[in-house]
Amino acid sequence: MKLKISLGFIGGGNMAEALIRGLLSSKTMTPVDCRVCDILEDRLSYLKRTYGVQTVKDTPQVIRSSRAIILAVKPQNIDKALSTLSSIWSKEKILISIAAGVPMAYLAGFFPKIPRIVRVMPNTPALVLSGISALSKNDVANEKDLDLAESIFKAIGETVRVEESQLDAVTGLSGSGPAYVFTILEGLTEAGVKMGLARSVALKLAVQTVWGSSQMARLMNWPLSQLKEMVTSPGGTTIHGLHVLEKAGLHGILMDAVEAATNRSKELGETIAKKA
Repeated sequence: MKLKISLGFIGGGNMAEALIRGLLSSKTMTPVDCRVCDILEDRLSYLKRTYGVQTVKDTPQVIRSSRAIILAVKPQNIDKALSTLSSIWSKEKILISIAAGVPMAYLAGFFPKIPRIVRVMPNTPALVLSGISALSKNDVANEKDLDLAESIFKAIGETVRVEESQLDAVTGLSGSGPAYVFTILEGLTEAGVKMGLARSVALKLAVQTVWGSSQMARLMNWPLSQLKEMVTSPGGTTIHGLHVLEKAGLHGILMDAVEAATNRSKELGETIAKKA
């Protein structure tokens, strides 16, 4: 579905580029509909050369010429990015923020009247158009605003809708999750090498096993326990391997990791909120 809107990006980093690439490759938008502002001239030149999008140095230009604005800057740069916008913002515009850990109430504080805001937590697999993004809106935004944001982020993967209070848990699970998966892949690869496999072979086996298993979970929609049973024969190799994982407390370790990352996300959000 082609979106008939003008879309502006404040910040042209990796996640903004992933969105641009996904939107253009899926023909959801055309280059003429996308405008990007970034403090780095080399970055703007690269984006214009690679994708044909319009680039500007001045943030107000992006605001004036766009109906939806994606705030794609680091949290520490939020104040500078939004400080000049209140005088040129209009009520028909939508602010879509992917700034990690920054509450919508904090963003609203830069405007004389609370704007329509959708907050999104994507993850790094979006860089290969295979991410998962969680979306939440404030009370001023409506369902159509959320639909629009969802259409944009479906260009880089899957989407879910949650309450803003759940975004810390999303951060702990899917935001930090790729690092957990890479750690598991690393361990499987090293195990293969220890057992005598060439590293390239071990890595390929590990990556494809995790990818294929994920596809089974996604497409077959069976309970995970049932999928596990498909591989686990009585007295076979798999049950002996699973026994070791259970003795090590793998489930508890993963739960503790997600909880720790969630709590840290809450701490960072509270620190930012205190500045409001």
